[in-house]
Amino acid sequence: MGVTPLQMANYCATLANRGWYYLPHAIKKVGDKPIGTYNPKFGEKHYTKVRKQYFDVVVDAMENVMVNGTGRIARIDSVRLGGKTGTAQNPHGKDHSIFICFGPVENPKIAIAVYVENAGFGATWAAPIASLMIEKYLKGKTKRPDLEKRMMDGVVLPVYERVKVKATPVEE
Repeated sequence: MGVTPLQMANYCATLANRGWYYLPHAIKKVGDKPIGTYNPKFGEKHYTKVRKQYFDVVVDAMENVMVNGTGRIARIDSVRLGGKTGTAQNPHGKDHSIFICFGPVENPKIAIAVYVENAGFGATWAAPIASLMIEKYLKGKTKRPDLEKRMMDGVVLPVYERVKVKATPVEE
């Protein structure tokens, strides 16, 4: 299944909102007016056909990932988050690191999807990056300088084998 990071972020927002979402858009407001003022379709809630009770089970499981599972590295003090780490297989090299997350669980303000190509497990790169972005968005700053430094200074590059090319002389 192929999905874009934007589609995954919107999927995560739908889970966070227990069944509704806004159409994805890149602008929140123009001047002081919300984008929905200029184009009502962007301010309209769209609902899934899934009952809210089923979302509650998924949200509880995503919160548990953050407390007891692979998302622990992405926890933020005093903010309940729901998240899911992932690893996408890559036939061309190292697997991709993926993480979706939203918060706060009780009153969602942000949903995010982070993909880091050729970076391995979701908890290794994508989860810490998403966590720092959410913390900055919700609190205005980050309080984990060591994690921020590790993410900023880290280098993720695909490893390619060197291919030796044997030159064949060409006769004129």
